[in-house]
Amino acid sequence: MYEAYWQLQRKPFDSTSDAEFYYPAEPHQAAMLKMRYAVESRRAAAVLAGPPGLGKTLIVQHIRQYLDERFQPFVHLVFPQMPAVQLLAYLASEIGAATGHETGQGASETVRAIEERLRENRSAARHAVVAVDEAHLLQDPETIEMLRLLLNFSVDGQSPLTLLLVGQTSLLPMLERRPDLEQRIDVKCLLRLLNLEETVSYVNHRLAAAGAPRAIFEDDALEALFHLTHGTPRQINRLCDLALLIGFAEELPAINAAQIEAVSEELITVTPE
Repeated sequence: MYEAYWQLQRKPFDSTSDAEFYYPAEPHQAAMLKMRYAVESRRAAAVLAGPPGLGKTLIVQHIRQYLDERFQPFVHLVFPQMPAVQLLAYLASEIGAATGHETGQGASETVRAIEERLRENRSAARHAVVAVDEAHLLQDPETIEMLRLLLNFSVDGQSPLTLLLVGQTSLLPMLERRPDLEQRIDVKCLLRLLNLEETVSYVNHRLAAAGAPRAIFEDDALEALFHLTHGTPRQINRLCDLALLIGFAEELPAINAAQIEAVSEELITVTPE
């Protein structure tokens, strides 16, 4: 709606996994490096944790894009809250093993089917990756135990898969309560918020990727944006997108701090009935 007014080729602050919109902030690059190390070194398990809205899912998507055909299949589970048997059948289906639902198998048979499929995968010189998003929501002890048991699979003394547990910071104390699982994790990474400099660069990078021919947000607007969002990319995207819309509607030449603060106030204010 506002793209033509601001001379943009596309919306700069939409949720997207397009590589050109990815801003290589230091915390995200460090997380990418650690997670890729875990996978490419064929480690059994790794954890990526951080507050909501920092781009953890985006990091998983980029890792998937960067890995070559040796690291297949890549299973990205985004809704982990399902009974253990269903989750087991889902994983079996995603990696190409017969599911218990289709064959009438029980959990133990499905586990054997997964193990056999992973052995075949390993024989083909491939390594499987299972990324569990929103892993902090895992509460069912049977589901958590099932994921731990996946780490028991071994082919020629090496794990045939890497389990990536991705979630909010509450994932870390949850794992501490499960030392049998926590001790199997080889790599841990805690994603931090963007600082002021990174926030400014993040906004400008996304505007440039969208084709902006000039600066749109004034310096004081970017400082206000940082203080209001604390450097959380999801909140930055939301505020910037709405600010561009309001600026278009009011035919503003640029966005200043007052507009950013007004948009933020509108978002957090609940109008009484």
